[in-house]
Amino acid sequence: MDVRIAATEQEKADAYSVRRQVFVEEQNVPPELEIDDLEDIAIHFVGYENHIPVAASRLRLVEDYGKLERICVLKEHRGKSYGKDIISRMEAYIQDKGLQKSKLNAQTHAEGFYKSLGYKTISDTFMDAGIPHVTMIKSL
Repeated sequence: MDVRIAATEQEKADAYSVRRQVFVEEQNVPPELEIDDLEDIAIHFVGYENHIPVAASRLRLVEDYGKLERICVLKEHRGKSYGKDIISRMEAYIQDKGLQKSKLNAQTHAEGFYKSLGYKTISDTFMDAGIPHVTMIKSL
């Protein structure tokens, strides 16, 4: 998979398209919660397989850490390590900016996946967009 920072309007639209398919259509997140007022300050990532967008995420640099958000892979492309690939690219970007910590809010069904990448749970379960989540951190 070719993971890129969304540098063009088309790449950003591709990232939004993947996010809409996963979060709005598959997981029933209200569209007004999925696309929010932080989009313009976030760094967007998009992953392509044969020039087709199949994964997306966004990153915000907050205080002394990188906040990984909206990480998703289209259903038919899961199980190919694309989630790991996009997270690795985001972590490298965080380190390139001189930061040594990352943080994310994981859907509880994906908590084991993030633990396998070195993340540690630091919160109790909470609801976000009607989906149970936990906060996780990692030292890079």
